[in-house]
Amino acid sequence: MVRHRLLLIPAFIVVGAFLSTSPAHADVGEGCSDALASLGCPNISGSLSPSEAILGAIQPGIDAPEAEVIGNSSEDSADMPSAGSSPPVPPPPANCSPLNTALCAGEPAAPPEEPAAPVVVTLRDIASFRPATPGNTMEPGGWAVVGLPANFVAAASAQVVSGTLLGQPADVRFTPVGYRWRHSDGGLVESSVPGATWKALGQREFSVTSTSHAYASPGEYTVDLAVVLRAEYRFAGSAWRSIAGTLEVAGEPQRVLVGEFDTVLTRGDCNEVPRGPGC
Repeated sequence: MVRHRLLLIPAFIVVGAFLSTSPAHADVGEGCSDALASLGCPNISGSLSPSEAILGAIQPGIDAPEAEVIGNSSEDSADMPSAGSSPPVPPPPANCSPLNTALCAGEPAAPPEEPAAPVVVTLRDIASFRPATPGNTMEPGGWAVVGLPANFVAAASAQVVSGTLLGQPADVRFTPVGYRWRHSDGGLVESSVPGATWKALGQREFSVTSTSHAYASPGEYTVDLAVVLRAEYRFAGSAWRSIAGTLEVAGEPQRVLVGEFDTVLTRGDCNEVPRGPGC
């Protein structure tokens, strides 16, 4: 770097030069001005102007303040920033991307961890969780009249079964969502409700209900009940999660004796009057 010395004239010399009231070519040999007095009144030619006399009075041995200036060579200007400009910005890392500014911080960010695969539970996985057998009843109890509706009622409700699922303690909840009665005469009755007694429904006996069935011929029949269940599971008291699909749970078969009955008029109770009309 090239250094230059810039001589700065003391302020009191300059001020003294401007405050001088002498003519343009004053004779300084006869007297000593205030400004030159500070320099020891040197012997300077009278043909000089006051300002020239002051400059000529400065001795080579007098140290003047110096200021360090920046050279104007091409080498210096390339190394040093210009006045008022910000320092040069270092280049970004090689892995910096405008679309991923986190990489521009220096050290590359650690790759995100792969999310754990979700647990998928199927109906086969809960085969060891067995819901209770639904009840299968009817009215009249165990018999029916040809051509008249017999009313069938299922006994099933939501239930929770505890056990081990995929090696962990778990609960499985079974909720009835459908009911199906298969009659041995070929009849099929499907319903979204389990049915209810005629009394609970406020209906007369042998009335048609959503779960009733009428037999066309006398004989002995069987009725098979299947309850359709929706299953859910949970681990350690977590939220319930659904399992795809449904399963059926069979109830005990119901035997039905169907017969024909005639209506007759009697005078009274045939037990009391066994020989009465109609007895």
